[in-house]
Order: sequence, then structure tokens, then C-alpha cells
Amino acid sequence: MEWIILLGIIGLLVAGAVLIYNRLVTHRNRVENAFAQIDVQLHRRHDLIPNLVETAKGYMQHERETLTAVIEARNQAVSGLSKAEHDPLDPQSMQQLSQAEQGLSGALGRLFALSENYPDLKANENMMQLTEELTTTENRVAYARQGYNDAVMNYNTAREVFPNNLIASMFNFQGATLLEIDEPAKREAPSVSFT
Repeated sequence: MEWIILLGIIGLLVAGAVLIYNRLVTHRNRVENAFAQIDVQLHRRHDLIPNLVETAKGYMQHERETLTAVIEARNQAVSGLSKAEHDPLDPQSMQQLSQAEQGLSGALGRLFALSENYPDLKANENMMQLTEELTTTENRVAYARQGYNDAVMNYNTAREVFPNNLIASMFNFQGATLLEIDEPAKREAPSVSFT
């Protein structure tokens, strides 16, 4: 009789461990799938940028530095994305991708700010179409990033709660890192003067 109770307890513990393990795998797979959605949108963004720069080149003869900075930032972002694709759970890869994408956003912001000085460029049909596509893609990236960050939060929470943390440490479930692409201009409070 004691053996049956002991075997029952062991069976429940093993079944519980299997359920926890499977739940952690499910959460990890959701993180990887959510990153795949970001990956698609970032590739689209990166593919649009050379066309944008090429269109701007014809009008912005004196802005070579800015155009070169955009291309260099794009290349760094492509490199960062390539590293993150191999292991979206690697914190260092995600940090590099975040920094590269922030650099690219800043370079694009400078390009668009300078394009205001070139009315013919702003009126160019190709430039307007590329700008619209890039804006749409930026919105998709933001949406996909939110989905990714939600999946990361759920995964990390599932990893850290007891008794899941015991199984997570036994089977080496690494924590995932949020993808933050900060644009400094969006974080600054606008200055208001009533003088």
C-alpha cells in the first residue's frame, strides 16, 4: 500500500514537471515566432532604404554625409538583425539589434528633416511612395515589436515563478530580452512657452 502511494506521488511530480517543461517550451516558441514577425518587417524596412537614398541622391547633392550615414546605419542594422536571427533569446544580440535600429531611426530622421529643404524631392512621386511605404513598415515594426515584447514578458514570467523556475534552471531555459527601439525625440517632453 505504501508503495502505491509513493509511486502515485512520484508519478504526479513527474507529470507536473512534464507539464511545466512543455509550457516553458510553448512560451519560448512564442517568443521565437514573435521575433520572426519583427524580422519580416525589419527586412522590409532595410530593403526600402537603399531606394529611398537613391531617390534622394538626385536632389540632395550637398548632403552626401547624411546619405552615407543612412546607408552605414542600415548596414549596421542588417548586421544586427542577422545576429539576432540566429538566437532571438540571446540578450547581447538583442541589445546590438536595438542599438543598430536606434541608429538607423536617427539617421532616417536626419534625412527626412533635411528633405524638408528640398521641395522638389518632397514632391517626387517615387519619394512620396517610398516614404509612405516606410511609414507603414515602421508602424508594422512597432506592432510586431509590441507582440514580441509581450511574448518575452510572458515567457520570462513563466520561467521565474515557482516551481517553474526549478524546471527552467534544470533544463537551461535562458531569459529573453525585450526589444526596445527608442527614438529620443519621442521621449522628450515638448517645451511650451507662454511668454
